[in-house]
Amino acid sequence: MSEIILMSDPRVAAVPVHECGERLVDVRRGPLLVDLRKQDDSDAFFYLREGVLERLLQAQAHLPADLGLLVVEGYRPPTLQRRYFEEYAARLRAEQPGWTDEQIRSAASRFVSPPEIAPHSAGAAVDLTLVDADGRELDLGTSMNATPEESAGACYTDADGISAQARAHRKILGRVLTAVGLVNYPTEWWHWSFGDRYWALATGAASAYYGPSPHSVPE
Repeated sequence: MSEIILMSDPRVAAVPVHECGERLVDVRRGPLLVDLRKQDDSDAFFYLREGVLERLLQAQAHLPADLGLLVVEGYRPPTLQRRYFEEYAARLRAEQPGWTDEQIRSAASRFVSPPEIAPHSAGAAVDLTLVDADGRELDLGTSMNATPEESAGACYTDADGISAQARAHRKILGRVLTAVGLVNYPTEWWHWSFGDRYWALATGAASAYYGPSPHSVPE
């Protein structure tokens, strides 16, 4: 996709889902580093679909020896996804009282996916970054989860105005994740997914493999 297609675009919702029933697995059982900033009582964020985790392990193997992946968030329960979306939409509505509901929905989807098609709630998306050999996060231009407003648009993957070093780190992250079949959401450099509706639209797949369902909830 050369243009930026937002999660709110009807083309994303129109992609059919043929749920494969693949289980969610605990990222902590493997060699990937996992950050605790999203930890809550359910520990839901530790989980990803098995096929997504396998691809992350492959991607890490292709990184330079002194770099690693740091997983910040995987699965997100639908109720939490809805809360995030509604809270951000309410914030935008307060800042832009003249916007229509559709404008609010579109702008909100730059940062939080509409709940009904959210890749995180399918266990298909992961928010992640790069760390050095000592586990320290590298500079990728903005903090993780910086909004478009907070970052003046620098959260966009191809944004201008970030340092050459940050851009180089984004390219490294993008290279290894793209090589194993994940796609990036272009308004968030940290958000990558596989098997969801957005992935299907971006790659031309006939359908998504993963959709929100009772089978997506970790036991």
